[in-house]
Amino acid sequence: MMSQMPQLSACPSCEWPLESGDRFCGACGYDLSAVPARPDDSPTIAMNGAPPGGPWPEVPHPPAEVHLPADLRGTESGEQAPPPSGPVVGSPVSPVSGVRFDRSPEPDEYVLQAPDPRVAAGPPTPPEGTKVCVACRAGRVDDDGYCENCGHAQPRERDHMEQEAGPIAAVSDRGLRHHRNEDAFTLGTSVLPDGSPATFAVVCDGVSSATRPDDASLAASRAAAEALLAALPQGTHPQQAMHEAIVAASRAVNSLAAEPATAREHQPHQNAPACTIVGSIVTPSLLVVGWVGDSRVYWVPTDRSSPPARLTEDDSWAAQMVAAGLMNEAEAYADERAHAITGWLGADAYELDPHTASFKPDRPGVVVVCTDGLWNYAEAADEMAEAVPADAAVRPLHTARVLVGHALDGGGHDNVTVAVVPFPTPPQGAGSA
Repeated sequence: MMSQMPQLSACPSCEWPLESGDRFCGACGYDLSAVPARPDDSPTIAMNGAPPGGPWPEVPHPPAEVHLPADLRGTESGEQAPPPSGPVVGSPVSPVSGVRFDRSPEPDEYVLQAPDPRVAAGPPTPPEGTKVCVACRAGRVDDDGYCENCGHAQPRERDHMEQEAGPIAAVSDRGLRHHRNEDAFTLGTSVLPDGSPATFAVVCDGVSSATRPDDASLAASRAAAEALLAALPQGTHPQQAMHEAIVAASRAVNSLAAEPATAREHQPHQNAPACTIVGSIVTPSLLVVGWVGDSRVYWVPTDRSSPPARLTEDDSWAAQMVAAGLMNEAEAYADERAHAITGWLGADAYELDPHTASFKPDRPGVVVVCTDGLWNYAEAADEMAEAVPADAAVRPLHTARVLVGHALDGGGHDNVTVAVVPFPTPPQGAGSA
């Protein structure tokens, strides 16, 4: 006896692999009970006059009647034609072809199965202002980002973000393996007391093993940006302003540990909310960087005959091994412990030790501020410079998109965030071409 629900190996809607007993597709929410059962595969017509089981016994066939065209009576429009003279339809053996018909005459009308009321009626239209599912376009989206009607996961706002602020730009992407984007960035422009412009970019990478890593990175980037916007116009030296911004970001992340949301989501194996931070400030004559963790800043000159450079040193196990002379860089970063960070922002950090540095490049170029989701695929400065388009200084948003694409093409194992800041800072009002 056939089961009422057909056994499927893949969803007929999105081809997602299914397991035995699934009633709904785990990827798109497709109702598997609505799939019609497969009909019995039992042939009822034997070709060449022989059934599947063997030859029939010889049966004498009556001679077929021969009709002349004049024997067939025509019909006027709307008049029904007379029935055929011989009992051909429904007989076990057709006297003309010798093909056996085991099925009974099919009815003129088929009885259709009543539609599933869950599919036919659909859910009621949500009130105005309610977030509606992008798949079924009717179900309400719950707080976890899933449709209450079809179960479809909704794209998150932070899955892919792009921003252009005057001459600088940034792009962040969830990547190909993570279920959410735990990176965040903030861009800003300011004016120094002498009237000269200043631009900055802050990029933060949430620590996945911690509670609420996405909230931590967002809080840190916003707090750092607010501190820079307040300090730079007052004449605070950019390097000191960067130090104060990192301290402000640390306080913002620490405060998340006391929020009720952290207690609700905390698991025994997780730490308090945490993230890394890296930032850069560019003025007409000065380039300042600051960081805690393993996100990086690269310098790529417009004239590619000049060497590029990495401007930060990772707070990581691999960097410590190299600095101590215990391993060379290739050996250290090939170790499975390479990316274990030794510095971060968070309530359970060992101590806050912001790193800052100032540079005065003697030629134009671009500053690339990024998380390890990018530099894992362009680790050396030469590799990063090769991935940066030649027109990066005048097309920062395009450049950020290209670099994110470079990481995704390489595998996209992590969230990817990159900001592109031209040096020197263009005059106010100048933007990307």
